[in-house]
Amino acid sequence: MGLRSKACIMRVPIFNHLDDEKLEEIMSTIKTAHFEKGEIVYRAGQQSDSLYIVSKGKIRIYRLSESGREQLLRILKPGDFTGELALFRHSVHESFAEAMEETDVCIITRNDLQNFLLKYPTIALQILAEFSNRLDESERQAARVATERVETRIALYLAECMDNSGGSMEITLPMSRKDLASYLGTTPETVSRKLAELEAQGYIQQISGRKIRILDLDGLLE
Repeated sequence: MGLRSKACIMRVPIFNHLDDEKLEEIMSTIKTAHFEKGEIVYRAGQQSDSLYIVSKGKIRIYRLSESGREQLLRILKPGDFTGELALFRHSVHESFAEAMEETDVCIITRNDLQNFLLKYPTIALQILAEFSNRLDESERQAARVATERVETRIALYLAECMDNSGGSMEITLPMSRKDLASYLGTTPETVSRKLAELEAQGYIQQISGRKIRILDLDGLLE
């Protein structure tokens, strides 16, 4: 458990800037949990009282509309966290968290983390920075769904994937076509059709599975 706890907190920007003594103190409060693919980490309506940090695997965060339609919000990778609103108020989760593969998480309760925030204010600054990033991402995503055509949403998303891969023209989509459709506010069939159209126009090449090569970035973004 000690190694798992250390792996968790050393991956996370909100903690990895602390010295060894402070890290050891945080590690002593952490609990670990394992989830199989498809297992629910938490669900909407459930009491929210802990911070969840992904140590291994991936977690998809999504909401369900009243009609049952799913809206993917984000995918968490090792080093990412969720449940942060529990740090500031007693509430219930407004979204679902589901393991996309075998996943290990570290869990810190509200009380423990609030104590650390008071003792080590730099943690709070790092959390605020992450809040700012997520707000920016959410506003950008909402604006695209509301105003951009589907092909434009897909093109911009592919360009972002290229940026995240260090500028490589060959990218691997971090999610399935179904999840990508949910994230972009469309259907899997539409995603597949639009990718085929972009390929026919010479902007991209679908290599295999989730691998895509960007052939003409300027044309794609136009």
